Amino acid sequence: MSVNRKQGGFTLIELMVVLVIIGVLVTVVVLNISDEPDKAKVLKVKADIKTLETALKMFKIDNGFYPTTEQGIEALIFEPTVGKLPTKYKEGGYIENLPLDPWDSEYMYLNPGTKGRNYDLFSYGADGVEGGEGFDKDIGNWDLN
Repeated sequence: MSVNRKQGGFTLIELMVVLVIIGVLVTVVVLNISDEPDKAKVLKVKADIKTLETALKMFKIDNGFYPTTEQGIEALIFEPTVGKLPTKYKEGGYIENLPLDPWDSEYMYLNPGTKGRNYDLFSYGADGVEGGEGFDKDIGNWDLN
């Protein structure tokens, strides 16, 4: 009596095909979500810049001018003591504190601006130096869209 039994299970080729498919899926998922934290950081910079711009506008409404580069955006927290002095500085300042960009660097401020605006307010991006591309690109009030 000979019984012909076929063993169940997967062949080596079937296992390899499954592993390749899983590898492709993991790669696709990782590539799609890996830059999400960087995108979130860029969105934070844009939101911070808009908040600071609102405070700068309030400063200008009260005092008739934007802070100078020398006074910096610190003029939104502390009444300036150098340069053109504000005459109607709001008690308590215009914001509670200055945020750092998501890469733990200070926002840069230039008045007059060099990008066709009254002032430039910007972050140097992920690399922390002027210029760059992708997430290293400077993010400023001249390009918030």
